[in-house]
Amino acid sequence: KKDIPVANFITHEIHCSRNIEVCCYCSESIPKSEMKNHIESEHVEVTCKCQVKIEKSLLKDHEASACPLRPAVCQYCDIQLASNKLQDHEIYCGARTESCGGCGRNVLVKDLKEHPRVCG
Repeated sequence: KKDIPVANFITHEIHCSRNIEVCCYCSESIPKSEMKNHIESEHVEVTCKCQVKIEKSLLKDHEASACPLRPAVCQYCDIQLASNKLQDHEIYCGARTESCGGCGRNVLVKDLKEHPRVCG
């Protein structure tokens, strides 16, 4: 899959056909002696903590951006919880009230950032 000078092409092609394989999963050129290790380290199917079966090489991206059990932080109270619990928690958490130090009114936590503009 690379440009080779014409003078070296035949010997290069023979060398490649003897020593290199194209991975059937990712189409990368891999030395034949390393193919088994490549497949086991990159393409074996693993199970995420959320029970999704996924190719090992894709697990880190899944855990960081798609896993429903990935850590997420509440915008109101800064506690960390599973991403799939975040929406329900934030609805509950943002509906709590706190007393405003300026006007003494009870203000919804979700409105605390905007409250200083209308306070007093």
